[in-house]
Amino acid sequence: MAVHPTAVVDPTSRVHETADIGPFCVIGPDVEIGARTRLLAHVYVEGPITIGEDNTFSPYSTVGIAPQDLKYHGERTETHIGHRNLVREFVTIHRGTEGGGGTTSLGDDNLLQAYAHVAHDCHVGSHTILAHSATLGGHVTVEDWAVVGAHSGVHQFCRVGAHCYIGGYSVITQDVMPFSLVVSDRSARVFGVNKVGLERRGFSKESIQRLHKALRRLTKSNLNTDQALEKIRGEEEMDETLQQLLDFITSSKRGVIK
Repeated sequence: MAVHPTAVVDPTSRVHETADIGPFCVIGPDVEIGARTRLLAHVYVEGPITIGEDNTFSPYSTVGIAPQDLKYHGERTETHIGHRNLVREFVTIHRGTEGGGGTTSLGDDNLLQAYAHVAHDCHVGSHTILAHSATLGGHVTVEDWAVVGAHSGVHQFCRVGAHCYIGGYSVITQDVMPFSLVVSDRSARVFGVNKVGLERRGFSKESIQRLHKALRRLTKSNLNTDQALEKIRGEEEMDETLQQLLDFITSSKRGVIK
């Protein structure tokens, strides 16, 4: 493997022979780094952590360090990172806590822009974008293809649904419905379906129209959530996408943004 002479690599770490460890990087014990993963410079990695293949970590990113949780007292917890992720400058990813399941995870093909923060016990899916300075509080779940806009904050224990788009500077204190377009100043509101994003990913016009009607029923009618769901089930032709939306809403513990 290519290790710059200024890098510090713990001898107990397991770094693939094709990985590239740049200047002034620090790799602690109990770290596993997969094939062709690159640490460009000044990257700090603390275990226990597994990092997959073809990832790139930009300067001053900090990965797998202890959580900012006063209940954490040094117990063994972990971080798992998948493949082909691009982690930009000053990103912070903290490992889990015993009370939160013990693991923080990041899937595949994600873009974490500069200064993004993934707190303890978060689970980020695949193909997501965390724009610069996007912040996930502890125990947040971000589903596949979601976009969290610049300088947005997601409150602890919230879920961010698949294929949604959170506009910049939003404050998210409840679950964000899949496929929705959400923007807030202080209290987030749904502004419709994430039409452009869904079209780019190949969703049919019919499926997008069904989602549009369902979201209007949920957000624009005078019905409460249970009544709106009953109307949707009774009047709309169900498909896999619409069922995913309804399942997300009915399983929410914090309520959903409307």
